Amino acid sequence: MRVLIVKTSSMGDILHTLPALTDAMHTIPGIRFDWVVEEGFAQIPSWHPAVEQVIPVAIRRWRKNWFGSVARQERCDFKKHLRRQQYDRVVDAQGLIKSAALVTRVARGEKHGLDCKSAREPFASWFYNQRHAVARSQHAVERIRQLFALSLGYDVPAGKGDYAIAGHFSSLTSKSAVEPYLVFLHATTRAEKHWPESHWRELIGLMAARGLTIKLPWGSEPEYKRALRLSEDFPFVEVLPRLTLSDVAQVLAGAKAVVSVDTGLSHLAAALDRPNIVLYGPTDPKLIGSYGKNQIFVTAPAGSHYMKDIKPANIAEVLDNIE
Repeated sequence: MRVLIVKTSSMGDILHTLPALTDAMHTIPGIRFDWVVEEGFAQIPSWHPAVEQVIPVAIRRWRKNWFGSVARQERCDFKKHLRRQQYDRVVDAQGLIKSAALVTRVARGEKHGLDCKSAREPFASWFYNQRHAVARSQHAVERIRQLFALSLGYDVPAGKGDYAIAGHFSSLTSKSAVEPYLVFLHATTRAEKHWPESHWRELIGLMAARGLTIKLPWGSEPEYKRALRLSEDFPFVEVLPRLTLSDVAQVLAGAKAVVSVDTGLSHLAAALDRPNIVLYGPTDPKLIGSYGKNQIFVTAPAGSHYMKDIKPANIAEVLDNIE
């Protein structure tokens, strides 16, 4: 069976789809997937053993100049490429009008997706041949696992879903040859999800006697400047160079533990089965929090949704209890 997955973004949503592929891979012998994904995240599907072809799409970039000659030509080339293959199933796991209208509608094959009561954007269901009801009260990973099971004709396997990508990175580097280190994921897109810099520096200070290097990744100039401020006067803190997503994944895969705010990279740490302490203020982790082994949620105290109310000493205590 050959299946096309439509899940274009964001990083967390793409990672949340991987366990569904693993379910199908173990249930349907020989199944292979092609995956349409935003060009910036094209590395992620390639890490899964059941993915044969990654098909990049550039909806985000095209929208900046939709009627420009370059965008029009790229959309034309994308559609031609997509229609070369006849699929047994096309599974739209995005549930948005943009993915359904621009990608799912064009693909060749029986189209499956969420029904109008289950999809994030109800009108997206108009583009599917088969529509499936999936309860919204479940974690996003479990919702997608159920969607795939209904679309491909099997029962969701018991137990927690498996991303099946940790082995890809553990095979690249011998962890025994690396001194133990922590990774602090300090960057996120929404201001209310940030943990105060003073709190990060206090936590770093509390870790000074542990004999561990702390690595700080970054992805933009403001994030780089924040990393420099956090590392100031702490010789055991390393501000990493700009890395590709695969390089960041390799760093996370070798970490003793990760401390992160609510960001796409925190989901990557979860997918790599690393001990991951995730700080939540305004976000409810029950539905879209990091999912997997060794995930520890630290939320703002009862009655507060402010990240500043999460105390560094509490995080240091959790880190001390990680083997």
